[in-house]
Amino acid sequence: MSRKQMCTFLWGAEVSVILDGQIASKNEKCHVGNHRHSFTMARGCLCCVKYMLFLFNLLFWLGGCGLLGVGVWLSVSQGSFATLSPSFPSISAANLIITLGAVIMVTGFLGCLGAIKENKCLLLSFFITLLVILLVELILLILFFVYTDNVSENARQDLKEGLTLYSTNNNAGLRNAWNTIQTEWHCCGVNGYTDWHTALQEKVVPDHCCQNIYQDCGRNATNQFWTQGCYEKVEEWLDDNKHLLGTIAMCVLVIQLLGMAFSMTLYQQIHRSGKKYEA
Repeated sequence: MSRKQMCTFLWGAEVSVILDGQIASKNEKCHVGNHRHSFTMARGCLCCVKYMLFLFNLLFWLGGCGLLGVGVWLSVSQGSFATLSPSFPSISAANLIITLGAVIMVTGFLGCLGAIKENKCLLLSFFITLLVILLVELILLILFFVYTDNVSENARQDLKEGLTLYSTNNNAGLRNAWNTIQTEWHCCGVNGYTDWHTALQEKVVPDHCCQNIYQDCGRNATNQFWTQGCYEKVEEWLDDNKHLLGTIAMCVLVIQLLGMAFSMTLYQQIHRSGKKYEA
């Protein structure tokens, strides 16, 4: 090979190396640019899910506060308004609302704090809490439909036993509850006004069973009483509003599933970004 050919070969190789270096440099820059773009998009999605979950649980928490306040108000101002069931004296309207409000508040707090702090531990606790609540609801719903007849019969029997406590001195709450229900629902007794004859051991009914209420009207046999039982009245109301109740149940289910989906999505995004645990 001559000197001229050698120089030409070396010069071409040098140019090729330089060009390859430029191409590699451009590829690296393109790769870094794509990586930054993907990271920016991921971070944007993370922020979106984060604040959606925060707002979702903030509303959830505020609703829990409202229910808790209503429950406390009922317990304080309407303390004499107790349960109708003598077998479960602690299951009153106030206690149920307080329990429901407390559960919603705790769940919403876990979700809010876990979202705003991007705390994987709290987000996982929130997800597990919603999952447990959902499973309990499904189990109770299945048991209710499987044992509907038994539940109905036991409820009727328990309510009838509660009628015998109507005139006792230390059950003003039960008495007020029955008076309110019979007045508002235009019903009398559990299955009918004759339930009171058995419970009170005489042919009288509470004055609130009368269609025209006045003092001792329940002792006058010539008066017109509400003939339909309150249990049947409640069953009719449930049947008439089954579509509304079903819609509410579906909304609750969707809200729970969305909360679980948002929390797990945010958890996975934080896990992928490699963010450490923050107390």
